[in-house]
Amino acid sequence: MACDCSASSAYSINTKDEKTKSWKKLVNVAVSGAAGMISNHLLFKLASGEVFGQDQPIALKLLGSERSIQALEGVAMELEDSLYPLLREVSIGIDPYVVFEDAEWALLIGAKPRGPGMERSALLDINGQIFAEQGKALNAVASRNVKVIVVGNPCNTNALICLKNAPNIPAKNFHALTRLDENRAKCQLALKAGVFYDKVSNMTIWGNHSTTQVPDFLNAKINGRPVKEVIKDTKWLEEEFTKTVQKRGGVLIQKWGRSSAASTAVSIVDAIRSLVNPTPEGDWFSTGVYTTGNPYGISEDIVFSMPCRSKGDGDYELVKDVAMDDFLWERIKKSEAELLAEKRCVAHLTGEGNAFCDLPGDTMLPGEM
Repeated sequence: MACDCSASSAYSINTKDEKTKSWKKLVNVAVSGAAGMISNHLLFKLASGEVFGQDQPIALKLLGSERSIQALEGVAMELEDSLYPLLREVSIGIDPYVVFEDAEWALLIGAKPRGPGMERSALLDINGQIFAEQGKALNAVASRNVKVIVVGNPCNTNALICLKNAPNIPAKNFHALTRLDENRAKCQLALKAGVFYDKVSNMTIWGNHSTTQVPDFLNAKINGRPVKEVIKDTKWLEEEFTKTVQKRGGVLIQKWGRSSAASTAVSIVDAIRSLVNPTPEGDWFSTGVYTTGNPYGISEDIVFSMPCRSKGDGDYELVKDVAMDDFLWERIKKSEAELLAEKRCVAHLTGEGNAFCDLPGDTMLPGEM
């Protein structure tokens, strides 16, 4: 089932209109899990121009499931009724081979949550099958230069599965969302230093979007100064700060009874903006990307969060001028080992043979339960 909603006809572009004459070419954005809570916060930001800019018309292509199709119709109705001038088209469907056609951005949010008693290996397999199918669909019908941001957990390994099933799309175009972890780390550093969050820069999240992630206080800066010069409490940085960032998502669920949908949506916006706007001089951002060719000595052929810069063209380059010490490297290797184990667990979905699960521990992912 698919539905072409009336946004395109209601807002048909009038070439005589001075405002629309200055607009860029329409961009096609596909969103999976479009009837979920994260999308409920995100879609209206996309439609308003908050993400791609006030001169960028957008077509939203929304993917749901048979169970969510009525809710998806309601989402489309709300988008129509919001009268966003930049929103030129809304279409919905349950077939990724239809919804992903000509997509230039694919925001893959939909994934099965982890239920009580479910082994992490089972979650990897169930969600991995979803992302294998979506990778095949992107490979078949999306733009050859589509940018893909995987949000559904376990997002690093799901991104790896997706890119392995899309060989005609550059592996570099796939991202796993770790921007929320970066934002959480900046928040904690700002609170400790007594400054506003925008004074914190050069914040890297290394590794997996799990409790093995490594918030890097060695290279981060506050007001342009190294964090360790501003916050001299090394014990706090190594213990409380690190653990708070790693476990923030789980604590939020315990307190509120739901996952961090709104802040996740904000972090998706931040992740896209970091790719479509030039990175400020001297700064960088975190995103989970394909490691092949990385300059840090991290194992190749996994998706690992690392520091990146962009010229604002949707592409990125890895930052080379980062410091390493024993504390940072030891924790990076632990997250690397976890991702290598996850990769072995999904070998049947990446075309690399039979799966073998030897996960080093059950590091519950934020929002899994």
